[in-house]
Amino acid sequence: MSHSVSNYLTRLSVVVCGVALLCASQSAFAGVVSTIRSGSVGGISINASGVVANPSIQDQKNLSASLLKAMKQVPGGLNAPTSMRKVSLKGLEAAIQHAMDNNQGVLPDEVKYLAGLQRIEYVFVYPEQNDIVLAGPGEGWTVDKKGNVVGITTGRPVLQLEDLVVALRTVDNARSGQGITCSIDPTAEGRQRLKAYLNTVKQFHPSVKYNVEQAMGQQKISLTGVPEDSHFARVLIAADYRMKRIAMNLDKSPVRKIPSYINMLPSARAVTNMSPRWWLACNYEPLARSADGMAWQIRGQGVKAMTEDELITEDGQVQQTGKTSGIAQKWADKMTDNYDELSGKDKVFGDLRNIMDMCVVAALIKKEGLDRKAGLELPLIEGQTSALKFEGYPAPKSVGTQCSMVKKGKEWIITASGGVDINSWEIAGNSTELVSMQPLRKENNAPEGSTWWWN
Repeated sequence: MSHSVSNYLTRLSVVVCGVALLCASQSAFAGVVSTIRSGSVGGISINASGVVANPSIQDQKNLSASLLKAMKQVPGGLNAPTSMRKVSLKGLEAAIQHAMDNNQGVLPDEVKYLAGLQRIEYVFVYPEQNDIVLAGPGEGWTVDKKGNVVGITTGRPVLQLEDLVVALRTVDNARSGQGITCSIDPTAEGRQRLKAYLNTVKQFHPSVKYNVEQAMGQQKISLTGVPEDSHFARVLIAADYRMKRIAMNLDKSPVRKIPSYINMLPSARAVTNMSPRWWLACNYEPLARSADGMAWQIRGQGVKAMTEDELITEDGQVQQTGKTSGIAQKWADKMTDNYDELSGKDKVFGDLRNIMDMCVVAALIKKEGLDRKAGLELPLIEGQTSALKFEGYPAPKSVGTQCSMVKKGKEWIITASGGVDINSWEIAGNSTELVSMQPLRKENNAPEGSTWWWN
């Protein structure tokens, strides 16, 4: 046959988000914090039926305008960029309580956006003040054209209170065998229908793309460990979805050094039941700690891409092989090596790294008993039955299969793709003692008369 059709069933994970195909698939009430909730958030759109898609340009403009209209002017002291903005968890809890007691639960922007923190690099414990302090780079914030809340000079996403709340409340889930995961998976029936259809294709024609999408059908979204209607879950799914679309060449990569996977393939291959799977996972160096365990540093890039080949069986099931293909590994390495630049260009990848930072901090606090050592209680932030709740987004349920096609010589490759795995307890259990950590705790203590944050 002069034109062969090759399908690559590919899976991308962020913290173990499952299989996908290289076809991509200001008011308050009753203690619920109300904010602007839109179907288009985090680089994806989710409709009322839970179907995930790319947001329209107009939806992004509308979201950006709404957020900007609701946003208050950033207090002067928070505007200036700093490499060490400190946030007191004890003070944060008190600020939330104050809003619930005096402002009908409407949280100030500085509370919602954690004083403009853009990463958590240090954790300091102060038993004498019954406090734990988070520190890292921070600055004032604004809203970009796509509706992301970002730093005013760096354009990088700021940390959000509701994600920190989920990280702390689900810390035991992260330790369990199930873990915190997301996945976008073709159904076994969809894989079988696709295989049966491809067996009938003798020559390429324009209807092949449409028929492949119809045969595969809707791909199922699965989440474990976190509330499915949370912003946290939204980030996991969005990062997985965006990674697949870049790999499949459905969306142009914003980073020149990260090409699409299919454009890296030297030629079309015969139809195969072997396919690469990718996922995004934690990527940290051993944590640095002081001799007394009261000062910690979170070190490393934060996120890496990983890959493994999978076997698609006759009945459409997936089996792990423990092996990797060369080109799939090269693509994962390019994603890892250029992740910092990517996270600045495509904000959802920055949001994902922020979430991973928060999960590692939550695991560190619980594993080392830092809250117990500090004598710190956070009933509003950590309490499972706390009055502090956030309005939910539409829960993601499915993604319609979309195909990408590229011609290699005389042959066509049709691709169909999908994950995320946050192994925060493993990261928290790997540390090394550094003499330089000991003085940092004292140097970064709250100055006299400070509020719940300081520079």
